[in-house]
Amino acid sequence: MVQENLSLNDYYSTSDLALAAVISLWFPMEFIDRTNPHKAAFLFRREKGLEEIVESFWKRDLKIEPQAYFSQIKAVKARLYGES
Repeated sequence: MVQENLSLNDYYSTSDLALAAVISLWFPMEFIDRTNPHKAAFLFRREKGLEEIVESFWKRDLKIEPQAYFSQIKAVKARLYGES
């Protein structure tokens, strides 16, 4: 088995639930960092296209099907509160 030498620079991190839900529509969430007991951070492996999704989100230029977005928010919340 080949061990990957990954650092935090290999991941995009956000504590914004709405943004995490949007990103996770296209990219898998690698893990949730709960180091800070008051705020969780959602981590995604940096891949081609991720920064463009984030930029489009903040520019309010991203078009998403509403039911898919709502379902994804529920899925991210379930993972956030379901994992220990």
